[in-house]
Amino acid sequence: MKNFKLWNVLLGWIVFAIAAATYLLTMEPTASFWDCGEFIASAFKLDVGHPPGAPFFMLMGRFFSLFAADVTQVAMCVNALSALASAFTILFLFWTITALARKLVQPDTLAKGIALLGAGAVGALAYTFSDTFWFSAVEGEVYASSSLFTAVVFWLILKWDEHADEEGSDKWLIVIAYLMGLSIGVHLLNLLTIPAIVLVYYFRRHQFSWKGITTAFLASVGILAVILYGIIPGVPTIAGWFELLFTNGLGMPFNTGLAIYLILMATALVWAVWESYCVIDKNETINTRTIISFVTAMAFSGVPFIKESAMLGLLLIVVMLVLLFWKKDVISARWLNTISMMVTVIIIGYMSYAAIVIRSNADTPMDQNSPDNVFSLKYYLNREQYGDTPLLYGQTYNAPVELVVKGDICEPVTKGEKAQYAPAPKIDGEKDHYQKIDGHAGYEYMSEFKMLFPRMHSSNPNHVSAYKEWADIKGKKVKYKYCGQTKVDYCPTFAENMKFFFRYQVNFMYWRYFMWNFAGRQNDIQSYGDITKGNWLTGISFIDNALLGDQSKLPTELRENKGHNVYYMLPLLLGIIGIFWQIGKRNNTDDKKQGMRSFAITFLLFFLTGLAIVVYLNQTPYQPRERDYAYAGSFYAFCIWIGLGVLGITQAINSLLKSNKMKTLVAALIVLVCLGVPAQMAAQNWDDHDRSDRYVARDFGANYLRSCDKEAIIFCNGDNDTFPLWYNIEVEGERSDVRACNLSYLQTDWYIDQMKRPYYESPALPISWEYKDYMPGKNEYVRVDTRNTTPLEVKRAFQFLHSEDKRTKLDGDNYIPSNQLYIKSPDGEKVMFKKASHFTRSELMVMEMLSTNQWKRPMYFAVTIGNDYHLGLDPYLELTGMAYRITPERSEDGRPRVNTVEMYENMMHQFRFGNVNQPGIYLDENTLRMCRTHRMMFAQLAEALYMEGWQTEDTLVRKEKHAKALQVLDYADEMLPACNVSYDHTSVSMAALYYELDQPEKANTIMQAMADNAIEYIQWGASLDSQRRSSAQSTINNYIAIFDYVMRNFMRFEQKELFNQYFDIYKSLGLNE
Repeated sequence: MKNFKLWNVLLGWIVFAIAAATYLLTMEPTASFWDCGEFIASAFKLDVGHPPGAPFFMLMGRFFSLFAADVTQVAMCVNALSALASAFTILFLFWTITALARKLVQPDTLAKGIALLGAGAVGALAYTFSDTFWFSAVEGEVYASSSLFTAVVFWLILKWDEHADEEGSDKWLIVIAYLMGLSIGVHLLNLLTIPAIVLVYYFRRHQFSWKGITTAFLASVGILAVILYGIIPGVPTIAGWFELLFTNGLGMPFNTGLAIYLILMATALVWAVWESYCVIDKNETINTRTIISFVTAMAFSGVPFIKESAMLGLLLIVVMLVLLFWKKDVISARWLNTISMMVTVIIIGYMSYAAIVIRSNADTPMDQNSPDNVFSLKYYLNREQYGDTPLLYGQTYNAPVELVVKGDICEPVTKGEKAQYAPAPKIDGEKDHYQKIDGHAGYEYMSEFKMLFPRMHSSNPNHVSAYKEWADIKGKKVKYKYCGQTKVDYCPTFAENMKFFFRYQVNFMYWRYFMWNFAGRQNDIQSYGDITKGNWLTGISFIDNALLGDQSKLPTELRENKGHNVYYMLPLLLGIIGIFWQIGKRNNTDDKKQGMRSFAITFLLFFLTGLAIVVYLNQTPYQPRERDYAYAGSFYAFCIWIGLGVLGITQAINSLLKSNKMKTLVAALIVLVCLGVPAQMAAQNWDDHDRSDRYVARDFGANYLRSCDKEAIIFCNGDNDTFPLWYNIEVEGERSDVRACNLSYLQTDWYIDQMKRPYYESPALPISWEYKDYMPGKNEYVRVDTRNTTPLEVKRAFQFLHSEDKRTKLDGDNYIPSNQLYIKSPDGEKVMFKKASHFTRSELMVMEMLSTNQWKRPMYFAVTIGNDYHLGLDPYLELTGMAYRITPERSEDGRPRVNTVEMYENMMHQFRFGNVNQPGIYLDENTLRMCRTHRMMFAQLAEALYMEGWQTEDTLVRKEKHAKALQVLDYADEMLPACNVSYDHTSVSMAALYYELDQPEKANTIMQAMADNAIEYIQWGASLDSQRRSSAQSTINNYIAIFDYVMRNFMRFEQKELFNQYFDIYKSLGLNE
């Protein structure tokens, strides 16, 4: 084919344009739920996001935000970054497919050229319209940018392969290394391309052999370990050693050691590059200076200090020296020069994390973990706040902690202290120094309950229940000594452990996502194993019916769910054809392993970005959200095979033809037909990926803030009632006088420090505790003397808690001497907290703020945090919208009350609803849950207004209250219409109020919708066989209960006609008895 390269470039950009247009047209115009609000805020204000951070993404996001005309467009600009990064990913995927294909098929005829270009287009467009990748492409998250890095570095190694024998070809490897370094500042997923890159290098330099492939793979794992466990934690670790030496040892100011270390590291790297270059220039073998400079550079870069181990690092330094001196006549100076350059540019790229430290020192409003020095940066990078997960060897879920007898007591055995340091508080006259902070690396568990490859490791009761369900655990009997006593328990077997691994971690948490993208998706409802939610399907009736029951009998809301997407397994089949074609294909008769080499490279990328992540994450059951985005790289690799499948079909058919014209025509027809596969994916996925008019996360976040009075403090807890609030405050300046305080973070010292500082129009939070009282290891978990029921004021309890007097300790630890704590109301009444056997630091901080505040600043709980976080204050809570205000007045019935005046003003005039009432707008399950929470708040307001009307003797006031209640219900139905937010059990109270307000038609509309929906679920359940019915029984029972409630309300409100309409079904269920 003439001008193939030109057509390759041109068609690549056309595919890019299609992807860019798709993503820009469907992207969300503002912040989305989950982490997006935080990422956008951190980009706009250069704040410090959650560990391990994404500084390069933050800087790119900041650049894109400069194009915003005003603050309301900042999120759209950052989302556009993701959209364009995704489109460029598609561009490089196209070129990757054509590059890999040209290793097996040369475009020496027009037919072959068309097939090659068609393969690139079909594979790239299949990924463009794939479920997982499209989701990440239209929101301000790191995964789109991370995918771009993956695509570029994989394409670059193929470019190196083309030019490997040319002078200066190492520049491609150096560019790859630099991008690897930059990608650390976006997401670590990109590092998983290293083994595939190494395999390309190996195949370019060596002949195919399984021994060679194994060696190359092990070497690639070593390189990955060097970056992941050497350079990334090693640089701050060595910097920390220098800091301790120069600050604590030599009495110099903070950051002296850091500055000296950075100068020495830069000098060592330049020295190593220069020495090896001089040897190359003189065409000599490496000498002593070359070796010493190289090892010095590697040592300063953290390469040998795997897992921050000084002893291992020194040992590896010695090993490097011995090997280099022993093999100095064999080792090429060019190798050492290239390695030195690659490590140098990785470090340069990695230095984007300097932005994190710099911004943390600026005390930004959002400064997670406060990584303002090398020690806190290391903690931040290692994600130590999330704890450790066993990988190759560790405990099972019911493993007892190892105990050691000391005198009359048994103490838990810890894994050993992790040396942690922090700058000591400034005292006049004292030199700067770092103080050691208490901390340990966790507990040791009894060996009888440990196993290889532990998959069921969490002791969380919910997780334990799920382990038993997924793995059908019977266990094996284990006898063990526990503090001198012989005990018996049942430990899961290794076979049960592997059953959980394959059934849950592999099948449910990977294969299900894979099939979503290449076979079809049942709906967008998060699944926990139920056959009605979030499974994969195909659109082929006999397959789907065999897997999930008769799909024609599904309830309407499931059948018409916008996330119900079917591809008839066409992408999957095309990819499988591509796999077999790639394995068996060779470009000439002299190299029979050419196809196998190409397959090995693609497969390694597919495996390491898919199943290898499954093994590494070791996920616990019932994740808070679907995790398919973690495996986007694996789906990327499979789309290479989808593209190659086009070539496979074309070559198979054309091998039967002789005429070149006929071959060209057939190739064009096959490409056109195969383009129908991504076209089908686009048609199916468009409606549930189009977020172009959705403002829900922004508006609902603002609604929380608008529920609060001036200079308020609102306590929140989860991602979706925290990050949208931060986005509103940080980016759009919405209610910057309000402080959104996350209760999970309030457990940490760094967050308490930040809450003690004023930000924007929000004064510092009322916290009187000194740092020594909440530093790491201090008052994180405080016991309560439950024997003493004498009421004790919080202020006095905390004085007792902070006392250094030994008489105030219990077994050497701080404790609270009463389980009846209170604060005083303005009129001297006791506002009592819950009784408890212990308090977390977060709970103590809330009590501390309430005590110190003395009712001066308004304080609230978000309505979406659980009652457990209310500290027993429910009788003192007052609902004002999406928040409960903490008041000193106790309600008569002991339950939260409604401030109808404030709540009416907020919900009817101040709240926004993100275009939820726009016909056809896409609302996913998480968004619908937020919508229904708002609907429940409307119902509570209407009910309170209705009750206030009945409690007054004034007829006019009663009518006014009831009229307002009706307005609230009607407004709720207007803003949250049933066409987009279907009625469910949360709507029952609205229907009941409509009946009470003499609006039976409106009530009946809700009740009938709920009854019809419930009947569909009940009838669908009846159509299932016993095994599937058992799986869905909880769902079926839920709808039976709803139907029963609806029928009882028909009777209660004398809706006889409707009652009779549904009576036969009601009777058949035995609910009328």
